[in-house]
Amino acid sequence: MDLITILLIAIGLAMDCFAVSVAQGLDTNVQDRKVWPQIGLMAFLFGFFQGAMPLIGYYAGSLFTDFFETYAPWIAMIILAFLGGKMILEAAREKNEEQPHKANWKIGYLLVMAVATSIDALAAGVVFIPYPEYLWIGVGLIALVSFGFSIVGCQIGSESKKLLKVNPGFIGGIILIGIGIKIFVEGVCF
Repeated sequence: MDLITILLIAIGLAMDCFAVSVAQGLDTNVQDRKVWPQIGLMAFLFGFFQGAMPLIGYYAGSLFTDFFETYAPWIAMIILAFLGGKMILEAAREKNEEQPHKANWKIGYLLVMAVATSIDALAAGVVFIPYPEYLWIGVGLIALVSFGFSIVGCQIGSESKKLLKVNPGFIGGIILIGIGIKIFVEGVCF
């Protein structure tokens, strides 16, 4: 294992954070400086959990590998499908309302999203078992890349909403459901 391999793992794991952050950004005006503490909190939580899950996976090692490989895709899909479905329903209800949909910045919601998008990172910890000397470098790089991708994703989502004519909550819900299905398919089929 080398740093390039670890970086590629970090980028792969950060893609779910990136997609969810794009969905949050669709409902956010990043030009408003008041929202930056929430964006920073979201990025921190995403980075923290993306980094912590491989660490847990490493230490759980072979004891729980079968459990994680079997049930993590199901858990992530159910959580993300529920949250995505909820966003779509809220978007449909808001269609006739005058006030636009706003991103959910509640700490509980952000924690659920951080955990849901990082569950598949548990398995990445097993990759480090033969290379313990790279564990902390890997955990740090995974956390840092996820943090950065989350901020960039939110900015891209915010800028993209100007081009879209569809309710951002609807698009965000579709993205979350898609991520859940992706995690499920990768976990069950590959």
